[in-house]
Amino acid sequence: MRWAKRDAETFLTKHPLPREPIPAPDPAPYLAALAAATTTAHASAITQHLLDAAQPALHAVSDILAAIARWDDRHRNAEPGTPPKMLMEAASRSLSVLGLADAADLALLRAEYDPAPPPPPPAKKRAASNLPPTPPSTPPAGPAPGR
Repeated sequence: MRWAKRDAETFLTKHPLPREPIPAPDPAPYLAALAAATTTAHASAITQHLLDAAQPALHAVSDILAAIARWDDRHRNAEPGTPPKMLMEAASRSLSVLGLADAADLALLRAEYDPAPPPPPPAKKRAASNLPPTPPSTPPAGPAPGR
């Protein structure tokens, strides 16, 4: 590893990359709002604002990881579990965070605002009567369709 770092020094001098981390959203407003939230709608609003704030950074990371995986066309014939495929999977997973959180938020909202109808009451037993049981449905009349 140290040899690779040494070998990349000249390259990084010609192509400087940022040394500071990608800025993270300040969690204080989200946590303060969450502490004050009293409904599912409040929690959802916080979730959606957080996802909107994180989306550009996560998309950028995903795009860069995918570009690294595609570098020099090494990903084309790569076997599963090799570094190019692992990088492609990392790119995909970095975006799946957004999708999973959004799906969870939507499920919470649906449970709160659009709950499933209650199950039907158990079928009551037919009262004993002198009527015969209903006949089974009859097959359609006429010739069967040909092939």
